[in-house]
Amino acid sequence: MILTARRLSLLVLGAAFVVTGCSRKEDHPAASTATPQAAPAAPTFKVDPATAGTITGTVHYKGKLPPRTLIDMSEDPACVAAHHTKAYDESIMVGKGGVLANAFVYISKGLEGKNFATPTEAVIIDQKGCWFHPRILGVQVNQPVEIINSDPVTHNIHPMGSANRAWNHSQGPGDPPLHRKFTSPEVMIPVKCNIHGWMHAYIGVLDHPYFAVSKEDGTFTIPNLPPGTYTLTIWQEKLGTQEQQITVSPQQHAVADFTYKGK
Repeated sequence: MILTARRLSLLVLGAAFVVTGCSRKEDHPAASTATPQAAPAAPTFKVDPATAGTITGTVHYKGKLPPRTLIDMSEDPACVAAHHTKAYDESIMVGKGGVLANAFVYISKGLEGKNFATPTEAVIIDQKGCWFHPRILGVQVNQPVEIINSDPVTHNIHPMGSANRAWNHSQGPGDPPLHRKFTSPEVMIPVKCNIHGWMHAYIGVLDHPYFAVSKEDGTFTIPNLPPGTYTLTIWQEKLGTQEQQITVSPQQHAVADFTYKGK
């Protein structure tokens, strides 16, 4: 009987230990399975129209012009027919009075910390006459880009980005538009057609809307700019880049001209 009592006592103590151990284990908090919350998006900067200013200017070219280079499209007779006239290289487009077209002008410094809304309207790139239209263009990060083929021949558009993923895609006559976006700022992204080697374009991608391309008369306009001091940069595919500092006061129409000199 004494031995039986001792065994019973040991069994009771063991059971108590097991119960205590289990209860202690349950006291530990359960691991969280909640999904981490994404950081809230930065608020969109709103420009006050009562204080917004504008930068305008003209791009000039001084010096001897390089000779015009005739583009040979004879390898594809359909391109010859589609272009209608002789095709000349358009890497330097100088108009009457020495004005320079197709230069990309943009704010490169001074907008840090400001988050701007992304346009929903697509920027159009057309392939017509075996030529890219426009040759020089700007878009905002994640803005829709629509590529059209208006030609009776197949093209293969090939943007060769470094900050943005490079890609190429064939587009035949009558094919639906291609829809793309560029996810990182990059000035400039060269574009070519893998089938027609003379076709070239350049895309400037920025995280703000303050850019322009000089027109045939050399002029450009950058409107609705908040007051501040900025670095204004110009890019030209053959002549390189220039920059200048400019301060835009409230409601000011500031002027910034650029001049390239022929080599």
